[in-house]
Amino acid sequence: MTDVLVLGGAGVDTIVRVPELPLPFADSYPVDTGVHTRAGQTGDFVALGLAALGLDVHHLDLIGDDPEGDLVRALHRERGIALTALPQPAGTKRAVNLVGPDGRRLSLYDTSRARPGDRFPDDVLRPLAKAARHVHVTITQPCAEALPLLRETGVPLSTDLHDWDGENPYHEPYALAADVVFLSATALTDPERTMRRTAERGRARIVVATAGAEGAYLLADGELTHVPPMTPPAPVVDSNGAGDAFAAAFLYGRLAGETPERCARYGAAAGAYACTVPATRTDAIGRDGLLGEGAVTA
Repeated sequence: MTDVLVLGGAGVDTIVRVPELPLPFADSYPVDTGVHTRAGQTGDFVALGLAALGLDVHHLDLIGDDPEGDLVRALHRERGIALTALPQPAGTKRAVNLVGPDGRRLSLYDTSRARPGDRFPDDVLRPLAKAARHVHVTITQPCAEALPLLRETGVPLSTDLHDWDGENPYHEPYALAADVVFLSATALTDPERTMRRTAERGRARIVVATAGAEGAYLLADGELTHVPPMTPPAPVVDSNGAGDAFAAAFLYGRLAGETPERCARYGAAAGAYACTVPATRTDAIGRDGLLGEGAVTA
């Protein structure tokens, strides 16, 4: 058995540090810190976070035969994470992330690296899902098409809706199919309303809205609680990957049989750690670090 199958979200980011966000128009800007390209998008970061916590992870996605794909394959090989890379003629997913001095990020996501007819073959996806204790589904194409098959297998599902506004129909299939839903409160005027609506309309017993320095909100079995933020162990340099780290640590706790509240504290600790890691790196908190951050205390 695999602990977690991560579906989708494999790709490459190019990181550019900018003097401020939003970035005022100018003909050019000097970038003294350099322009860095590294493997690591949402699925990669969740897989890395889970593996760093000692879980057995398998990652499945469509990846191009290109330099970006080589970086993704190398990352998984170096970290010992099983990867099934199906051919993607359109190329490997990529994005450009502008990172401000306070660690905030603006991501420019290249949607050309997908085709309308893309699918995960049933004979590949089904056995991987049935061999997993849990499946985390990213919102990259073509993961939505895989949701009916995943529900057939009966394996528990989670997803991260990122900065969903509660209305965009693109996110709805994921929001309604998952047993555990993560999202950011960034675009929500009323997080509680969106969280409760998601739970009422779909299958989710747990909905978590992360709120950056304000912590997070946890809706579990109809009860809403606030999860206080954890103090980062070092200066905050970049928020990239914090939500993925939160999700990975939460799922680690869930698979260990912890309460939703304790899972959320794990998530808060991992998210705080991620904010201390520059976007040019792909470090994740380990089990010893997580349990030593006070996340297990009441």
